[in-house]
Amino acid sequence: MPEKTSVLFVCLGNICRSTMAEGIFRHLAQKPEWKDKIGRVDSCGTGEASSFPLHRFAAFRLWRRQWLFSLADDWVYPSTAAAYHTGESPDDRTMATLEENGITDYDHAARRFATSDFDKFDYIFAMDRSNLSDLERLQRGNPDAKARVVLFGEYSGTGKAEVVSDPYYGGDAGFKRAFEQCSRFARNFLNDVVGGDEKSAL
Repeated sequence: MPEKTSVLFVCLGNICRSTMAEGIFRHLAQKPEWKDKIGRVDSCGTGEASSFPLHRFAAFRLWRRQWLFSLADDWVYPSTAAAYHTGESPDDRTMATLEENGITDYDHAARRFATSDFDKFDYIFAMDRSNLSDLERLQRGNPDAKARVVLFGEYSGTGKAEVVSDPYYGGDAGFKRAFEQCSRFARNFLNDVVGGDEKSAL
């Protein structure tokens, strides 16, 4: 029997975009054409502290701390920014958008990205280029890891990569847009990489 494909979705705080993508993907993966082909599915956040303004010396201390942590076997991304979401449920607007589209059984507790994820998953999908940059930087310290790190929007189906913008500080329209994108990307990935029925829909 062919080995099942495992996927991880990554954004900043793991309460909006990556959870949206995970909920959609899990829902689609239950369909008969993909049910026996998909393994582990999860999401997490980088919580990149350097995305916030830092004094030069503080930035250096953070970089040094990250480098020291990267020497560990299972490094959890060190970030003051991520801590405020770890253990939290997805944003209410994410859950409402999923439920409006028939996905009512999704549940998740936010967590940080760990370097062991590079060996646990076949594909690690970044929501935007900042997330992708964070992951690629970490992966350079894990050159033998099995995961393929890629922008989720590479599977846009338009011939051009798309980013899923963070809807956290906006209104419902941003969450609806994220849902549309993640649904499209997930179907394209499942059809093109995993193999299935192109007519499948949510």
